[in-house]
Amino acid sequence: MKINVATYFFLFVLLVSPYICAQNETSFNLGKEAYKTENYQEAISQWQEILNAGEHSAELYFNLGNAHYKLNNIGPSIYYYEKALQLDPYDLDIQNNLAFAENARVDAIEPLPQNVFKTWYRSVSGVFNYNGWAINAAIFSFIFVLLFLLYYYSASERKKRILFAASIATLFFLVASITLAFMTYSDYQKNNPAIIYSEKVEVKDAPSVGGEVTFVIHEGTKVQLLERDDEWVRIRLEDGKDGWVPLTDLKEL
Repeated sequence: MKINVATYFFLFVLLVSPYICAQNETSFNLGKEAYKTENYQEAISQWQEILNAGEHSAELYFNLGNAHYKLNNIGPSIYYYEKALQLDPYDLDIQNNLAFAENARVDAIEPLPQNVFKTWYRSVSGVFNYNGWAINAAIFSFIFVLLFLLYYYSASERKKRILFAASIATLFFLVASITLAFMTYSDYQKNNPAIIYSEKVEVKDAPSVGGEVTFVIHEGTKVQLLERDDEWVRIRLEDGKDGWVPLTDLKEL
Protein backbone atom coordinates (compact mmCIF):
# COMPACT_ATOMS: atom_id res chain seq x y z
CA MET A 1 0.00 0.00 0.00
CA LYS A 2 1.39 3.40 -1.00
CA ILE A 3 1.34 6.28 1.47
CA ASN A 4 1.21 9.73 -0.13
CA VAL A 5 3.00 12.89 1.05
CA ALA A 6 -0.12 14.28 2.76
CA THR A 7 -0.34 11.16 4.93
CA TYR A 8 3.32 11.47 5.95
CA PHE A 9 2.77 15.14 6.82
CA PHE A 10 -0.33 14.32 8.88
CA LEU A 11 1.55 11.64 10.81
CA PHE A 12 4.47 14.03 11.38
CA VAL A 13 2.14 16.74 12.77
CA LEU A 14 0.37 14.15 14.93
CA LEU A 15 3.66 13.03 16.46
CA VAL A 16 5.26 16.47 16.85
CA SER A 17 2.25 18.49 18.09
CA PRO A 18 2.20 17.06 21.66
CA TYR A 19 5.92 17.81 22.00
CA ILE A 20 5.45 21.42 20.81
CA CYS A 21 2.48 21.96 23.15
CA ALA A 22 4.44 20.58 26.09
CA GLN A 23 7.42 22.78 25.20
CA ASN A 24 5.22 25.88 25.00
CA GLU A 25 3.58 25.08 28.33
CA THR A 26 7.01 24.71 29.91
CA SER A 27 8.13 28.06 28.50
CA PHE A 28 4.93 29.71 29.72
CA ASN A 29 5.38 28.38 33.27
CA LEU A 30 9.08 29.31 33.30
CA GLY A 31 8.09 32.81 32.24
CA LYS A 32 5.56 33.03 35.09
CA GLU A 33 8.18 31.93 37.62
CA ALA A 34 10.68 34.47 36.26
CA TYR A 35 8.02 37.20 36.49
CA LYS A 36 7.28 36.32 40.12
CA THR A 37 10.97 36.74 40.98
CA GLU A 38 10.99 40.10 39.13
CA ASN A 39 13.24 38.73 36.40
CA TYR A 40 11.12 40.42 33.78
CA GLN A 41 13.56 40.15 30.89
CA GLU A 42 13.81 36.38 31.34
CA ALA A 43 10.01 36.18 31.47
CA ILE A 44 9.82 38.07 28.18
CA SER A 45 12.37 35.74 26.60
CA GLN A 46 10.43 32.63 27.65
CA TRP A 47 7.09 33.99 26.42
CA GLN A 48 8.64 35.28 23.21
CA GLU A 49 9.73 31.73 22.41
CA ILE A 50 6.06 30.72 22.40
CA LEU A 51 5.22 33.51 19.95
CA ASN A 52 8.15 32.48 17.76
CA ALA A 53 6.70 28.94 17.72
CA GLY A 54 3.50 30.33 16.20
CA GLU A 55 1.31 30.17 19.31
CA HIS A 56 -0.51 33.14 20.81
CA SER A 57 -3.31 33.95 23.23
CA ALA A 58 -4.78 36.91 25.08
CA GLU A 59 -3.16 35.69 28.31
CA LEU A 60 0.25 35.43 26.67
CA TYR A 61 0.04 38.93 25.20
CA PHE A 62 -1.26 40.29 28.51
CA ASN A 63 1.68 38.80 30.41
CA LEU A 64 4.14 40.19 27.88
CA GLY A 65 2.53 43.61 28.27
CA ASN A 66 2.89 43.40 32.06
CA ALA A 67 6.56 42.40 31.86
CA HIS A 68 7.41 45.20 29.42
CA TYR A 69 5.51 47.70 31.58
CA LYS A 70 7.58 46.65 34.60
CA LEU A 71 10.72 47.39 32.56
CA ASN A 72 9.25 50.77 31.53
CA ASN A 73 9.11 49.68 27.88
CA ILE A 74 6.02 51.76 27.16
CA GLY A 75 5.82 51.08 23.42
CA PRO A 76 6.02 47.27 23.67
CA SER A 77 3.71 47.16 26.71
CA ILE A 78 0.98 49.08 24.87
CA TYR A 79 1.52 46.95 21.78
CA TYR A 80 1.01 43.68 23.65
CA TYR A 81 -1.97 44.99 25.64
CA GLU A 82 -3.56 46.01 22.34
CA LYS A 83 -2.86 42.54 20.91
CA ALA A 84 -4.45 40.96 23.98
CA LEU A 85 -7.46 43.25 23.64
CA GLN A 86 -7.94 42.18 20.02
CA LEU A 87 -8.39 38.58 21.20
CA ASP A 88 -10.40 39.40 24.33
CA PRO A 89 -11.94 42.87 23.90
CA TYR A 90 -14.13 42.71 27.03
CA ASP A 91 -11.46 41.73 29.56
CA LEU A 92 -11.37 44.44 32.26
CA ASP A 93 -7.83 43.63 33.44
CA ILE A 94 -6.47 44.15 29.93
CA GLN A 95 -8.44 47.38 29.54
CA ASN A 96 -7.23 48.75 32.89
CA ASN A 97 -3.57 47.87 32.34
CA LEU A 98 -3.69 49.36 28.84
CA ALA A 99 -5.08 52.58 30.33
CA PHE A 100 -2.19 52.69 32.87
CA ALA A 101 0.38 52.16 30.11
CA GLU A 102 -1.22 54.84 27.92
CA ASN A 103 -1.02 57.31 30.81
CA ALA A 104 2.76 56.77 30.83
CA ARG A 105 3.11 57.97 27.22
CA VAL A 106 4.87 61.26 26.47
CA ASP A 107 2.35 62.30 23.83
CA ALA A 108 -1.13 63.39 24.86
CA ILE A 109 -3.04 63.54 21.58
CA GLU A 110 -6.54 64.97 21.57
CA PRO A 111 -8.85 63.26 19.05
CA LEU A 112 -10.65 65.38 16.50
CA PRO A 113 -14.09 66.53 17.71
CA GLN A 114 -16.93 64.28 16.56
CA ASN A 115 -20.42 65.31 15.56
CA VAL A 116 -23.47 63.94 17.39
CA PHE A 117 -24.07 61.15 14.87
CA LYS A 118 -20.46 59.88 14.99
CA THR A 119 -20.45 60.02 18.79
CA TRP A 120 -23.69 58.03 18.92
CA TYR A 121 -22.42 55.55 16.32
CA ARG A 122 -19.17 54.95 18.23
CA SER A 123 -21.01 54.34 21.50
CA VAL A 124 -23.52 51.93 19.94
CA SER A 125 -21.23 50.09 17.52
CA GLY A 126 -18.63 49.59 20.24
CA VAL A 127 -20.95 47.32 22.20
CA PHE A 128 -20.07 44.39 19.87
CA ASN A 129 -17.61 43.75 17.07
CA TYR A 130 -18.88 42.83 13.60
CA ASN A 131 -19.13 39.15 14.56
CA GLY A 132 -21.25 40.05 17.58
CA TRP A 133 -23.63 42.16 15.49
CA ALA A 134 -23.90 39.33 12.93
CA ILE A 135 -24.82 36.89 15.72
CA ASN A 136 -27.40 39.37 17.01
CA ALA A 137 -28.88 39.61 13.52
CA ALA A 138 -29.20 35.83 13.32
CA ILE A 139 -30.90 35.70 16.74
CA PHE A 140 -33.34 38.51 15.88
CA SER A 141 -34.16 36.90 12.54
CA PHE A 142 -35.08 33.65 14.32
CA ILE A 143 -37.21 35.54 16.86
CA PHE A 144 -38.90 37.53 14.11
CA VAL A 145 -39.86 34.41 12.15
CA LEU A 146 -41.15 32.74 15.33
CA LEU A 147 -43.26 35.77 16.32
CA PHE A 148 -44.63 36.17 12.81
CA LEU A 149 -45.68 32.50 12.66
CA LEU A 150 -47.36 32.78 16.06
CA TYR A 151 -49.14 35.92 14.85
CA TYR A 152 -50.21 34.24 11.60
CA TYR A 153 -51.68 31.16 13.28
CA SER A 154 -53.11 32.88 16.36
CA ALA A 155 -56.92 32.91 16.62
CA SER A 156 -57.16 35.65 19.24
CA GLU A 157 -57.33 39.24 17.96
CA ARG A 158 -55.69 40.54 21.13
CA LYS A 159 -52.78 38.12 20.80
CA LYS A 160 -52.46 39.00 17.11
CA ARG A 161 -52.05 42.70 17.94
CA ILE A 162 -49.43 41.96 20.63
CA LEU A 163 -47.50 39.50 18.43
CA PHE A 164 -47.63 41.86 15.45
CA ALA A 165 -46.23 44.74 17.52
CA ALA A 166 -43.52 42.46 18.94
CA SER A 167 -42.56 41.17 15.47
CA ILE A 168 -42.28 44.74 14.13
CA ALA A 169 -40.06 45.72 17.06
CA THR A 170 -37.91 42.62 16.45
CA LEU A 171 -37.70 43.46 12.76
CA PHE A 172 -36.36 46.90 13.67
CA PHE A 173 -33.62 45.37 15.84
CA LEU A 174 -32.88 42.85 13.08
CA VAL A 175 -32.37 45.58 10.47
CA ALA A 176 -30.30 47.64 12.93
CA SER A 177 -28.08 44.62 13.74
CA ILE A 178 -27.51 43.82 10.06
CA THR A 179 -26.67 47.46 9.33
CA LEU A 180 -24.23 47.68 12.24
CA ALA A 181 -22.65 44.35 11.27
CA PHE A 182 -21.85 45.69 7.80
CA MET A 183 -20.72 49.09 9.08
CA THR A 184 -18.45 47.68 11.80
CA TYR A 185 -16.97 45.19 9.32
CA SER A 186 -16.24 48.07 6.95
CA ASP A 187 -14.56 49.94 9.83
CA TYR A 188 -12.54 46.82 10.65
CA GLN A 189 -11.26 46.54 7.08
CA LYS A 190 -10.25 50.20 7.00
CA ASN A 191 -8.62 50.01 10.43
CA ASN A 192 -4.86 49.55 10.12
CA PRO A 193 -3.35 50.52 13.49
CA ALA A 194 0.24 50.41 14.66
CA ILE A 195 2.19 51.35 17.78
CA ILE A 196 5.29 53.55 17.72
CA TYR A 197 8.16 51.43 19.05
CA SER A 198 11.08 53.84 18.91
CA GLU A 199 11.63 56.20 21.83
CA LYS A 200 11.40 59.29 19.61
CA VAL A 201 10.34 59.54 15.97
CA GLU A 202 10.56 62.52 13.63
CA VAL A 203 7.56 62.60 11.31
CA LYS A 204 8.44 64.01 7.88
CA ASP A 205 6.51 65.52 5.01
CA ALA A 206 8.01 63.08 2.48
CA PRO A 207 9.16 59.43 2.51
CA SER A 208 12.88 60.21 2.57
CA VAL A 209 15.66 61.04 4.99
CA GLY A 210 15.84 64.51 3.45
CA GLY A 211 12.18 65.25 4.15
CA GLU A 212 11.26 68.17 6.38
CA VAL A 213 10.35 67.30 9.97
CA THR A 214 6.75 68.40 10.64
CA PHE A 215 6.31 67.08 14.20
CA VAL A 216 7.74 64.56 16.66
CA ILE A 217 6.04 61.61 18.38
CA HIS A 218 7.20 59.15 21.01
CA GLU A 219 6.93 55.47 21.87
CA GLY A 220 3.53 54.05 22.67
CA THR A 221 1.59 56.42 20.41
CA LYS A 222 -1.10 54.64 18.42
CA VAL A 223 -1.31 55.60 14.75
CA GLN A 224 -3.19 54.62 11.62
CA LEU A 225 -1.24 53.40 8.58
CA LEU A 226 -2.35 55.13 5.39
CA GLU A 227 0.12 54.07 2.69
CA ARG A 228 3.59 52.64 2.12
CA ASP A 229 6.59 53.67 0.06
CA ASP A 230 9.44 51.15 0.27
CA GLU A 231 10.79 51.39 3.83
CA TRP A 232 8.56 54.33 4.74
CA VAL A 233 4.96 54.47 5.85
CA ARG A 234 2.52 57.34 6.02
CA ILE A 235 0.74 57.63 9.36
CA ARG A 236 -2.15 59.62 10.78
CA LEU A 237 -2.74 60.58 14.41
CA GLU A 238 -6.08 60.89 16.18
CA ASP A 239 -5.80 64.67 15.98
CA GLY A 240 -5.65 64.51 12.18
CA LYS A 241 -1.91 65.17 11.73
CA ASP A 242 -0.15 62.92 9.23
CA GLY A 243 3.29 62.35 7.79
CA TRP A 244 5.95 59.79 6.94
CA VAL A 245 8.07 57.66 9.30
CA PRO A 246 10.48 54.75 8.75
CA LEU A 247 8.71 51.39 8.88
CA THR A 248 11.21 50.18 11.47
CA ASP A 249 10.00 52.78 14.01
CA LEU A 250 6.62 51.16 14.52
CA LYS A 251 4.95 47.79 14.83
CA GLU A 252 1.64 46.91 13.21
CA LEU A 253 -1.13 45.45 15.34
